[in-house]
Amino acid sequence: MRKAFVIVTGMLLAVFALQFVFAAVGAFTRPGGDGSYTLHSITGMAVIPGLCLLTIVCAVLARAPGRVLAMTVLPLGLVVLQALIAMLARAFTDASGASTTAGLVVGGLHAVNAIIVVHVVVGVLRAAQELAAPAPTVQVAQR
Repeated sequence: MRKAFVIVTGMLLAVFALQFVFAAVGAFTRPGGDGSYTLHSITGMAVIPGLCLLTIVCAVLARAPGRVLAMTVLPLGLVVLQALIAMLARAFTDASGASTTAGLVVGGLHAVNAIIVVHVVVGVLRAAQELAAPAPTVQVAQR
C-alpha cells in the first residue's frame, strides 16, 4: 500500500501541474468567456478533491505516521480554500460585472495558494517515498 501512496501522490502532483496549464488556457483563450476555464474548473472542483481523498485513504492504509498523515490532509483543506478565494474574488466585481482592484488582489491570492498547495504535495510525495523505501539492512560483522 505504501507504493500506492507514492503513485497516487505523484498523480496528484501531475494533476496540479496540469491545473496550471488549464488556468493558462483559460487566461489566453480569445475571445474569453465563462467556458474558457472549463478544464480548470472541472479539474479543480472534481478531479483534484477526489485525488486528495484517495491520497488520504492511501496514507491511512499505508500506516503513515501522524505528521505525514496530517500533511496529506492539508492539500484538501487548501483546495477548499482555493474555491473560497475564487468565489470571494468573483464577489468583488462591480455592478457591470467588471473586475475591481479588490477582486484582482483576492484573485492573486488564488494563485499564491495554488503554489503553496503544490509545495505541500511535493512534501507529501517525498514523505511517501521515504515511507515506501526499503528499510536499510544492518550487516553484522563476522569475527
